[in-house]
Amino acid sequence: MPKTSSFDKYSEQYENWFVENEYVFKSELEAIKQLLPKGKRTIEIGIGSGIFAEKLNITEGVEPSKAMRERAKKRNINVLNAVAENLPYPNKSIETILIITTICFVDDIYKSFSEAHRILKQNGTIIIAFVDKNSPLGKIYLQKKEKSLFYKEATFYSTTELIEILKITGFKTIATKQTIFGEISKINKVQEVLEGHGKGSFVVIKANLK
Repeated sequence: MPKTSSFDKYSEQYENWFVENEYVFKSELEAIKQLLPKGKRTIEIGIGSGIFAEKLNITEGVEPSKAMRERAKKRNINVLNAVAENLPYPNKSIETILIITTICFVDDIYKSFSEAHRILKQNGTIIIAFVDKNSPLGKIYLQKKEKSLFYKEATFYSTTELIEILKITGFKTIATKQTIFGEISKINKVQEVLEGHGKGSFVVIKANLK
């Protein structure tokens, strides 16, 4: 079952978080931009309200939450009611897939990655952006998970775990980037984006089909 109840109930709070944490949002966007291929047909899985897609010039994707789809449509995004485990796209039809934090909400991560593999073209790319569970922020989210509006049902992963699952499902990791250093409440400017992982709480993985 898609984990959509919190997003249906609290879509406005979801949007407001990015407004209140403007420089966290901008830092995360910058990290994604550094690895996101340009000029390719890109879909976002778990596109949410479209707040990231709009800034990244992504115009299509899937989202199981009705409230989030309605917000995305107001941003002129073509969003389909679907989940990562069952994508409504033909084989080898997409050039780039973007998944931002959604990976911790899927029911079956192996099936999700296998579906991504199915719809990607031969030289296709998958970009996964997430909060590393071993990072300072990831540890805080885990500690407060039961009280969180959105992360109560989440399954957090480390970068190492995701790279291994990508490998098992037919992908080869070619780059990782990281940002968000220190406490979120104290971030008052766009932070730097570093190569690799292990220091920043927000990690972006870029992988291609093997």
